[in-house]
Amino acid sequence: MKRRHYIGIVSIVVAAGLLGAGAVLVGQSTVPPQAIASSVTRTPELMERAWHLPVAATFNRQVSWQSNGSRCGPAAVANAYRSLGDAASTEGKVLAATGRCWTGVCILGLTLDELADVARANTGRKITLLRNLSEEEFREHLRRSNDPARRYIVNFSRERIFGAGVGHHSPIGGYLENEDLVFILDVNSDFQPWLVERTRLFAAVDTLDGDKKRGLLLIE
Repeated sequence: MKRRHYIGIVSIVVAAGLLGAGAVLVGQSTVPPQAIASSVTRTPELMERAWHLPVAATFNRQVSWQSNGSRCGPAAVANAYRSLGDAASTEGKVLAATGRCWTGVCILGLTLDELADVARANTGRKITLLRNLSEEEFREHLRRSNDPARRYIVNFSRERIFGAGVGHHSPIGGYLENEDLVFILDVNSDFQPWLVERTRLFAAVDTLDGDKKRGLLLIE
């Protein structure tokens, strides 16, 4: 068998195996619709106010859903860049030349460190990884999440909020400080945007992904 044909066959087999593994991992993250509805706040009046927050307003009530269950990180970055008017506004453009998720699936998802590297790849913006935050430091960053010059992406454990699910990335649309509610622009179409108490979100962020804490990505 010619070498180039052999390499092509091996590549196809590897890609198929990775896609299969990704499908299994996606299935593990399923959360029942009832659990989603009962775990977060979507009161129409509060949601309307949230969409009028300075940063949320730049999304024009539009969130581009992640293309599959493993690509929440690239989708979160793409949505944040789109709201800033940047060119890297799709998953493909965010991932271009990074070597990540080349099969179409991000096997095991991306860690916060990996997503920071991806976010830096196709932009000149400053990307800061924020980890091991105290509750007060976390609250201060939420206050700053209403600054139109900033975008935050939060990495949190779904299990801590919804009772099931795995780690997830999504942009923060802002903070209703008087109500102490955070607006999460969830990039998963099964969840869609929701509000949650700051203390519950902090508990979901203050968890381990491997041997490191989850946290925030700040885009400026």
